[in-house]
Amino acid sequence: MNAHEIDYRILGEEMQFVEVELDPYETVVAESGSFMMMDDDIELSTLFGDGSHQEENQGLWGKVLSAGKRIITGESLFMTAFTHQGVGKKTVSFASPYPGKIIPMDLSELGGKIVCQKDAFLCAAKGVSVGIEFSRKLGRGFFGGEGFIMQKLEGDGLAFVHAGGHVVERQLGVGESLRVDTGCLVAFTRDIDYDIEMIKGIRNVLFAGEGLFYARLQGPGTVWVQSLPFSRLSDRIMAASRRYGKGGSKGEGSILGTLGDIVDGDGW
Repeated sequence: MNAHEIDYRILGEEMQFVEVELDPYETVVAESGSFMMMDDDIELSTLFGDGSHQEENQGLWGKVLSAGKRIITGESLFMTAFTHQGVGKKTVSFASPYPGKIIPMDLSELGGKIVCQKDAFLCAAKGVSVGIEFSRKLGRGFFGGEGFIMQKLEGDGLAFVHAGGHVVERQLGVGESLRVDTGCLVAFTRDIDYDIEMIKGIRNVLFAGEGLFYARLQGPGTVWVQSLPFSRLSDRIMAASRRYGKGGSKGEGSILGTLGDIVDGDGW
């Protein structure tokens, strides 16, 4: 096994965090800004790239390439490593950035590779490679919601992914397919065939309010789906801020307040 073997527990309900337990000289790597708390004897260091063994074997060029891939996916140039330098067992915790669920993924049991949305990765055992997955299909690249680039996690260790709302794990058999809103797709295993399918019917396209395309995933493999994409949450927040931005809704809950919103153009 190349990745460090770490233990963990996930705490919380709507705003979860993962507590990682480290033995001496074990390391966990995380995205910048996800750190929550840690015990004594755990030392923090900044990594150029993801700190995977594959990257280290390639020398300086491997680190530059890994860091460049992270920039393309919209992540920071650097990652943060937390190493237990003392004795006994110590813990370090990482928090989710918005309401949702943290999903533990043992890559050794998932074919060694997971493809996920660009902002899903939270932390992983040192040795897990965090890279990019290019889409070779034009439709998927233009209309898949993630563009031509998604994130991939490779190796044989534990990785933790965060998604919004509740997360459903679906096992798809050979030839079995699932259609998902493009924003609700979180991750899938390496053997899943991922493509885009256009919604049928002019009336559905114009008035259904569900966009023009589905994500179509065909097995065999595992798919993870979230109930609350961050884009959907942010759209609702922006709509509410426009509606109540001018001093709030003074008549909220009253008939006159509702009529006033309609007259102002903020109601039905």
